[in-house]
Amino acid sequence: MLRRITFSSLLALWLASAHAGAQSAIWPEQFGQFARKSAKPVSLTELAVWDEYGFQQAEEAQYASPGARFAATAYRLKDSTGSLAAFQWQRPAGSQPSKLGALAAETEDGVLLAYGNYLLRFQGYKPNVAELEALFNRLPRLDQSPVPTLPRYLPSQGLIPNSERFVVGPESLEKFAPGIPPSVAAFHVGAEAQLGRFQTKQGEMRLVIFSYPTPQIARQQAAAFEKLPGAMAKRAGPLLGVILSPPDPDAAERVLASVRYEASVTLSQYVPSARDRWENLLLNILLLTGILLLFCAVAGLAVGGLRTLVRHRDTGDPMIMLHLEDR
Repeated sequence: MLRRITFSSLLALWLASAHAGAQSAIWPEQFGQFARKSAKPVSLTELAVWDEYGFQQAEEAQYASPGARFAATAYRLKDSTGSLAAFQWQRPAGSQPSKLGALAAETEDGVLLAYGNYLLRFQGYKPNVAELEALFNRLPRLDQSPVPTLPRYLPSQGLIPNSERFVVGPESLEKFAPGIPPSVAAFHVGAEAQLGRFQTKQGEMRLVIFSYPTPQIARQQAAAFEKLPGAMAKRAGPLLGVILSPPDPDAAERVLASVRYEASVTLSQYVPSARDRWENLLLNILLLTGILLLFCAVAGLAVGGLRTLVRHRDTGDPMIMLHLEDR
């Protein structure tokens, strides 16, 4: 019995250590000229929102080199939608767009960027492209699914910088747009939403653009939104723009009018390449013909030479003739 308990305990400890090792494998031992000094899991607040975004793991690492140190934090989420949402949420209000990526922002002492299903934060250092590419190539469980296109439908005129928020469920809706009931948003049919704050002469207002699978569903939900007190809504295809109790109704009308849906159809079209030109085709034919002629000549010489060699080596005894017919 004691032996069984000891074996079970050792097995549990081994599994726990293996799990802990697997959970601390995001940041490499070396990052550029910096060496990793420590790594530890990150404790998060507002777990309900993180979980809704598909949170899986977070790790913080300390790096150092002669005369410099910085901290790096990585958040791994389920997919690129979660990393986009987390990027908009965690982006500092005073940050500026960075050239390191489409979803990258930088401050005076650091960088925040989303890549695939990862959100990466650097504090005290701004990495270069080569360092990031080396890191991207070794990120575990990397998902590079397409980023949602919904944010591009958010109007830019009057938009407060870094005020965008992506909504994927009731928890993020409650945090960023608490005036909208989840039952009206209808996330159960596959809705997502992009939120942005706009500045008007009368004050700020929030525009939430919901995306539904079909225009018919959007039309049904528009009727439900219009029943909310003080709500202004506009449907454009499968998109539904909503502003609750705007301080300036005229400005709200102008912002809603800027929400336009343009359906795009992509056809598979063959793009001719250099090898499709007739000059290249003729050159390839001549080249192939030359190769075949050369092969035939070499093969002929080889066969003729082999037969000649065999003939010279045939040195058997000559046949003896008895001439018996003369007797």
